Amino acid sequence: QVQLVESGGGSVQAGGSLTLSCAVSGFLYNLVDFMAWFRQAPGKEREGVAAISTRAITTHYSDSVKGRFTISQDNARNTLYLQMNNLKPEDTAMYSCAAGRPTNLWTMGDYNYWGQGTQVTVSS
Repeated sequence: QVQLVESGGGSVQAGGSLTLSCAVSGFLYNLVDFMAWFRQAPGKEREGVAAISTRAITTHYSDSVKGRFTISQDNARNTLYLQMNNLKPEDTAMYSCAAGRPTNLWTMGDYNYWGQGTQVTVSS
């Protein structure tokens, strides 16, 4: 059974940093092409913020986080990370990891596997 479990969320002041982790189990990497981080703030739609290809190790970022967030995976490919620096109050959201074969990297419906999420709160 495929399982994605996020951790590392918390509360931080603006300008601070957090690293999120997504532990992957029961996974066959030939089933997916990309892993990604999405976030959803209260009252807003879920948005994709970072994605990484599982084979070529290319990375992609939304304009809102480019230059501040870094997505990576460990060599064994069983953990996905999101390093978040210079956090802003507008980064406050529930962050979820996802995996699949997206046609569009930022389309939620293109991802087959999802974690439950971890909350990030940034205070000013």
